Amino acid sequence: MTLKQKTISGTIWSFIDSFANQGIQFIAGIILARILSPTEFGLIGMLAIFIALSQSFVDSGFTNALIRKQDCTQTDYSTVFYFNFVVGIIFYLILFFFAGSISVFFNEPQLELLLQVLGLGLILNALGMIQRTILTKNINFKLQTRVSVVSSTLSGLIAISMAYNGFGVWSLVALTLSRFGFTSLFLWMWTKWRPSLIFNKESFKELFSFGNKLLISGLIDTAYRNIYYLIIGKYFSVVELGYYTRADQFQALPSQQLTGIFGRVSYPILSTIQDDVRKLRTAYKRIIKSTMLITFVLMLGMVAIAKPMIITLIGEQWLPSVIYLQLLCFVGMFYPLHALNLNMLQVQGRSDLFLRLEIIKKVLAVPVIIIGILYGIKIMILGMLINTIIAYYINSYWSGKSIGYSSFEQVKDIFPSFLLAFTVAVIVYILGDIIDLSNIWIMATQIIAGTVLTIILAEIFKLNSYLYVKEIVFNNLGK
Repeated sequence: MTLKQKTISGTIWSFIDSFANQGIQFIAGIILARILSPTEFGLIGMLAIFIALSQSFVDSGFTNALIRKQDCTQTDYSTVFYFNFVVGIIFYLILFFFAGSISVFFNEPQLELLLQVLGLGLILNALGMIQRTILTKNINFKLQTRVSVVSSTLSGLIAISMAYNGFGVWSLVALTLSRFGFTSLFLWMWTKWRPSLIFNKESFKELFSFGNKLLISGLIDTAYRNIYYLIIGKYFSVVELGYYTRADQFQALPSQQLTGIFGRVSYPILSTIQDDVRKLRTAYKRIIKSTMLITFVLMLGMVAIAKPMIITLIGEQWLPSVIYLQLLCFVGMFYPLHALNLNMLQVQGRSDLFLRLEIIKKVLAVPVIIIGILYGIKIMILGMLINTIIAYYINSYWSGKSIGYSSFEQVKDIFPSFLLAFTVAVIVYILGDIIDLSNIWIMATQIIAGTVLTIILAEIFKLNSYLYVKEIVFNNLGK
């Protein structure tokens, strides 16, 4: 299979995996939001940073180190497996014993037991990390799709059933734990890899020499992405955190899933051509242009339909989350661009530079956090937007420097896609204001009008990124 065929096949299956999986989780989340209250989502939001940071330690950058290494052995995989599992147990015990202090910090007594149970997900997730890594390294997203869809469906049914039967916030805990548990179970059932009874120090040192910098970078980035949950939970109210959490989850569906789709495919693919600068630059430009076209259309489109979408899907009780969602969409639309530029640094083996850039960018974020505490959540999100634009320039400058693809060239390549998406979003937003229908029909009309208008304008102006995506879609529909 050629590089182009691998890229197209991997992208399609990664797309199906992410959107089928997230689509199921999204539907389950909508149903749960209609049964539960913002308070219950806020309680889980308070724990997000502690679970996310612990998960970063469990992985410790080894996943990317294994994917990047060209000749991984059974010894490499087994060594990392045992490390992940042991660290998962260690961090679960840390969370278990510090859960009481965390509940006191937030002044929410329920959090102690919630965290002690939710922390079990670290161990469950660690059990399937190597199987998932091997599938990703082999660009095998077809099997990952089957695993994630079945796991998400079963966990969603369990959580919804518990919510209907009055288990409240525990249904959200069950949603996470059952998804991790089913995912690891099916990865063991449907893949052939099993660990050998071996832990090799040399293998560990080799992989950790690359992965340790990614670990520190990941911890910094994870803390940054989740610190706002902690700040809102501590200095505002659990209800406000619930509104923010749902808004963030809505905007994360397209932005982070697109990042996952293209990141999971581009990293192993680009790693195979890391020594051919010309081919690397050509492939990288194409990935960025096509990714950002889809991202801009989806994120700006969500800004335009936010109000009728929120009311239709999860009810008027969540109306205060609309403004958070709209502001967060502007922040989130840069997320895939950040991730792709950072992926390039990893492909080039520059985990040291990756770490230095993460430190610089997060130091710049400190004023945003302080502003949020002093002036409120909306001003804090606007500060996040300014910070993410600055961070993009830093990422793109260094990632593009070694392959001759500057920040200016990147902006030049993606600006036509942004202009098209912004124009369509403005028209769709105005359309939603002038038509007098129920919210569900306003949303449906906006989505149809936006889709048709996007295709018409892209065809008229022969947008390169659109033509490339169109070629991929029609070629595979033909097959």
